[in-house]
Amino acid sequence: MQTQDRPSAASNAGLTYPSRSASVSRTTGETDVQVSLNLDGTGQCNAKTGVPFLDHMLHQIASHGLIDLEVQATGDIEIDDHHTNEDVGITLGMALHQALGDRKGITRFGHFVAPLDESLVQVALDFSGRPHLSYGLEIPTQRVGAYDTQLVREFFVAVVNHSQMTLHIRQLDGINSHHIIEATFKAFARAVRMATEVDPRRAHLIPSSKGVI
Repeated sequence: MQTQDRPSAASNAGLTYPSRSASVSRTTGETDVQVSLNLDGTGQCNAKTGVPFLDHMLHQIASHGLIDLEVQATGDIEIDDHHTNEDVGITLGMALHQALGDRKGITRFGHFVAPLDESLVQVALDFSGRPHLSYGLEIPTQRVGAYDTQLVREFFVAVVNHSQMTLHIRQLDGINSHHIIEATFKAFARAVRMATEVDPRRAHLIPSSKGVI
């Protein structure tokens, strides 16, 4: 992939930054997944995973994170959605990691509290280089449509481990499973957007007192 300079939040200072895009393919005996993303996009999304509810949630990540995202996946959904769900999370995490590179210039930390009707979910994250998930959702039903709600946690485990982020998810309110999950993905998207935006005051510096992430 060719690197191009892009306008920055600090363009009035004459600064430019490399393109923050990535394309990752991952093929196993169970799935074949391709993910392309641009962190400096406008929220365009094309998601075709064979798991309709997962596609819906990927659209939330793109739209509210202002990430241009394309996800194509085929998997053994005749067994269940687990492998496809997990491997999409793995590949998305790998693409985030690749697009961020050494993390120079990013805000690094992000947080958001998203309401969706009666549901309220808080997400805080750090592109720390140290994978960790603290997961506090209590989803009342086993399924939303055909989607197994246990797979929400598995998706975020996969993203966290392969993007090397620290992620905390807290459910503050909610009784409707669809609302709880969608609020989570919206809050995650906005937190990622905050964390990956460029801080013009240290645009070419790694955001760590150690000098490395």
